[in-house]
Amino acid sequence: MLEFTHCIILHGAELDPYWCDRLVVDGDTIQQISLRAPCRTVDQGALVIMPGLYNCHTHVGDSCLPDGATGMSLEAGFFRPDGYKYRELAKRSEAELLFHIVNHLGYMTRTGTIGHIDFREQGLYGSQLLRKAADQVGIDSIILGQFNCLPFTPQELHQNQAELSPQALLELESILSIADGFSESTMNDLTDRAWLQIREIVQRHNKFSAIHCLENQGYRETSVAITGRGDLERAIDLYRPNLVIHATVANEMEIALLSTHRMNLALNPRANANLGLPLPPIAKLMESDANLLLGTDNGLLNSPNLFAELDFTYKVAKSQFGDAVRPDPRMILQMVTSNVRSLLHNDTYGYLEQGLPADFIVLDFTQPHLRASRNIFASIVTRVTPEDVIATVRRGHYLFRAERYGN
Repeated sequence: MLEFTHCIILHGAELDPYWCDRLVVDGDTIQQISLRAPCRTVDQGALVIMPGLYNCHTHVGDSCLPDGATGMSLEAGFFRPDGYKYRELAKRSEAELLFHIVNHLGYMTRTGTIGHIDFREQGLYGSQLLRKAADQVGIDSIILGQFNCLPFTPQELHQNQAELSPQALLELESILSIADGFSESTMNDLTDRAWLQIREIVQRHNKFSAIHCLENQGYRETSVAITGRGDLERAIDLYRPNLVIHATVANEMEIALLSTHRMNLALNPRANANLGLPLPPIAKLMESDANLLLGTDNGLLNSPNLFAELDFTYKVAKSQFGDAVRPDPRMILQMVTSNVRSLLHNDTYGYLEQGLPADFIVLDFTQPHLRASRNIFASIVTRVTPEDVIATVRRGHYLFRAERYGN
């Protein structure tokens, strides 16, 4: 049993801040929350308990290559079959990959992350490796596998007629026996017929589907040249993904499409900036009906520190809105907490209420840069650092606990 007294809690799906006299965890569930008065400020410091963070786009497999693609284009660094990432991963032993993935996941827990959606390369082997690492760390790894090698030749992709071979279908079935779902890198990696096959198989297995769209202009232009439609249009029509990644160069029509379908969309502004790509239209997307989430993308591009992502996203959004009022920092914080509910469902909520799973982090607002906060949301989004996370709890168990934390 865990118990916390005289703290601040961000309560419910709106993350409403309250003084909390007592929070009790029994097993994997929040047994009791005794709320007192609302609070938006802190005068003399306090512990702040908030939902654990969800990172909705990671590639932890390449965590063994930090900053290895510095100075490379998106295509040179990350595209198959000859991109830097794929060439280097093929050289690494299982022990080396596992070591780096475990340490990468451990760092995520130390920075308040309790779960992530990972786009795992290397076919069945890659999914098995991440499952093994996640079991060691205790983090919630939602694994989306991809084919080990692209199943079509460039000529077959250009003709856009071929279906998946029996061997590719067997590989897909084997991946889905381990992984939680499927995601190829882009719509342009497979034919339209293959996407229809994959949709049927993924849905039959009741698994998760995702796709990278509109990361740069080339995604759209290649798709239009081959099929007459942009990659986002094809994805929604053929594949019907649960989650879309990037939308970095989304235009007005594509934002309207995301809004109409109320798509779950994971933004990755730090990764986009690191590659010299345009920043996503965060402000316009926040005014749409798309459900916005955040991800840190490849381990070789960025640290998986969601507090850094929150800070960058908030400030880019403010610049795009062009005023000092918008957006409310609470809305940015919801992108890594309660917004995950509409995507993950089941027993993942992204917020804290009595009777729900005990998935939370404890922040040390007694530190000098936090103890007199005039706006708790803004301070979490822009001032909290990994050193301010003193505990990460998933299903009532500590994934991380700072040595100085004596509760």
